[in-house]
Amino acid sequence: MRRCAWPLLRLPARAGLVPRHGGAAAARLRPAASFSSSAGGDGSSRAPDTSLFVPVPLKPVGDAADEDVGAELTRPLDKGEVLKNLNKFYKRKEIQRLGAENGLDARLFHQAFISFRKYIMESSSVSADLHIILNDICCDAGKICFLGHVDDLFPFFLRHAKQIFPMLDCMDDLRKISDLRLPPNWYPDARAIQRKIIFHAGPTNSGKTYHAIQRFLSAKSGIYCGPLKLLAHEIFQKSNDANVPCDLVTGEERVYANEDARQAPHIACTIEMCSTNTPYEVAVIDEIQMIRDPARGWAWTRALLGLCAEEIHICGEAAAIDLVTELMYTTGEEVEVRNYKRLTPLTVLDYALESLDNLRPGDCIVCFSKNDIYSVSRQIEARGLECAVIYGSLPPGTKLEQAKKFNDPDDPCKILVATDAIGMGLNLCIKRVIFNSIVKPTVNEKGEKEIDSITTSQALQIAGRAGRYGSSYKQGEVTTMHRDDLMQLKEILSEPVRPVKAAGLHPTPEQIEMFAYHLPDATLSNLIDIFVSLSQVDGLYFVCNIDDFKFLADMIQHIPLNLRSRYVFCTAPLNRKEPFVCTTLLKFARQFSRNEPLTFDWLCRHTKWPLAAPKNIKELVHLEAVHDVFDLYLWLSYRFMDMFPDAVLVRDIQKKLDNIIQVGVCNITKLIRASQSVAASGTAAIVSEDFPLSRTKRDTRAVPDRHGAKSTEALSIAVEVPGERRGKNVKAYRSATRQEDLKSHGRGSLANRLLREGLLTQEMLRQLESEWQDQHRNGRYGFGSKRDDQNSSKEMWKKKK
Repeated sequence: MRRCAWPLLRLPARAGLVPRHGGAAAARLRPAASFSSSAGGDGSSRAPDTSLFVPVPLKPVGDAADEDVGAELTRPLDKGEVLKNLNKFYKRKEIQRLGAENGLDARLFHQAFISFRKYIMESSSVSADLHIILNDICCDAGKICFLGHVDDLFPFFLRHAKQIFPMLDCMDDLRKISDLRLPPNWYPDARAIQRKIIFHAGPTNSGKTYHAIQRFLSAKSGIYCGPLKLLAHEIFQKSNDANVPCDLVTGEERVYANEDARQAPHIACTIEMCSTNTPYEVAVIDEIQMIRDPARGWAWTRALLGLCAEEIHICGEAAAIDLVTELMYTTGEEVEVRNYKRLTPLTVLDYALESLDNLRPGDCIVCFSKNDIYSVSRQIEARGLECAVIYGSLPPGTKLEQAKKFNDPDDPCKILVATDAIGMGLNLCIKRVIFNSIVKPTVNEKGEKEIDSITTSQALQIAGRAGRYGSSYKQGEVTTMHRDDLMQLKEILSEPVRPVKAAGLHPTPEQIEMFAYHLPDATLSNLIDIFVSLSQVDGLYFVCNIDDFKFLADMIQHIPLNLRSRYVFCTAPLNRKEPFVCTTLLKFARQFSRNEPLTFDWLCRHTKWPLAAPKNIKELVHLEAVHDVFDLYLWLSYRFMDMFPDAVLVRDIQKKLDNIIQVGVCNITKLIRASQSVAASGTAAIVSEDFPLSRTKRDTRAVPDRHGAKSTEALSIAVEVPGERRGKNVKAYRSATRQEDLKSHGRGSLANRLLREGLLTQEMLRQLESEWQDQHRNGRYGFGSKRDDQNSSKEMWKKKK
């Protein structure tokens, strides 16, 4: 099996021209059929979701048809009588039962009948046999002599139903193709050898990956599979620095260690790009716990089951040991577990930071929202301090430069503000990790967006970055920004990590190809839906979320592309929340469909290159989107080299753009001030985000407005979720309610003006509310016990240094 995003090598130019039965299609189906029988197909498959079955339009026969043979043999049909008898046919319980026995549930039966009736009523003529049956049913002599009965229409109705729902005629074959119960059998090359599996288990900063990489470097050949380009690049650099020639392979580029472009015996790659056909002595699979990721888990499953290596070294959390052991049991391979402990101590402090005045050199404030990143960095700058900024959408080069700036002992920048992007891929000299919030937006197994407390695994991954072994800090510390979050963080960190229970799977290109042979008129999005609906997996696996794939499939459905090209475009790695990037993909596909190469000049016109340094946050966000567009071009250039011919030139301007973005990030507080001067409601309006984070979980239920219409505006109250371990108590509810009251009051003239002018932020508003509550409890109602004096802050900073 190839990576699902790789081009389909054997797809026809037009899937609709391939016969659905017999011939090449039948030959290609035999492996799937034997696979299903080996899976123990007992016929106990679940019923398909028929709401996904889209009927194929069938046009009535027009006046231009051949002579009406049926009318010549009998007489012209009385369409009024035909309509009455068709409706009788529809209401017959016996007919409905026969339909169900032939795969037509109530939904399909109704749709098929509507189409069948429309076809007969609007056709100028029908087939001779159907005409005769209809005539016998309708004529008076037929009623007396029983020449015909409405039940006689069923064979014609069923034939029509199978024409508009072709999947009814090949349901058994479709079920066999979508049977995912034995993934190990997809990789015959790996099953042909006896592999040695070694699991390096331990927390962050325990040296587990180091020991695996040492074996990788000592081998004659090897492959490293990591979750990020940054990690693959780090191993690429480390290997070549150790005089072990190693190539770098990511979705966007391939860098050869040898000048003559010969393939080196070692490869460092992102995990989606690993080859399951090339033999290696040693393979390293990093961050194995991501095998449960709802979107990317399939890539770890594929690497674990499919890599052809004598030794497979797996690195990750101990929570994945049981699952990996069970998966390897199905392949007949044993797992050797090597446990590691953290190399430096990590302490959870007994006090929260509470104020940015208490920051120290080596501190990292972790936020789960871009707006929080902007707000916190702005407040730090207001105190006369410098900070580095790292978040997920920054280009890799900018992240590395910001990390380098923070790590440099001679640089005045000693504070880092970051998202959980620091959890892996960057080596950082952090003394103390401070969680600005402990709630984070997530996507559940159904693809639904939620906001919930971070998991133990996430908390440990982020907190573990403090006190890195070999850095200037011999031990790490972790705490929260707010006092009422600290106890909850301690509870999260003290809990055992939930075991990884299932591994992700994704439909392979070959499976979608065979589906298309059977259903040539279905859209790609509909093919995927039907596949998942019919798929069967055992308890060790789950089917990964396909929403992003379907989003792109629907977006480019109107563009004429063959299945091979359409599939590749739909697996392009992009963030569908970025309109500019999505629009660009649409333009790429349209230009591609015209067989017009996408040249460097075309791309420069579309992106308005060259671009100037950003003057505000909005312009910085746009530059990040343009960088993603360049990434998209490079990704497609490795799959359609002739249509995206200028990869070298695009890579050059992408490096220049990276430098421009670095300048913008270094001056991020100036950009924030510029943005706040025009924002209508403070930092919250700088960048639109799907998840308005607060310190309490939000209820996003739709509520009726005063006109009865439903509004999806988030209810910013603390919600107690039944069965949730960390349910919010009454105190939290009242605290959140008072906070929202203060926010509502903050929309008044003074607070609104302060927010607009950048003199007051949402973070400050929360701090004021907290101080007001403390003083209220102590019997004092006035403010003024604390002062944010910049000069005193600088004096405190000098003392700490």
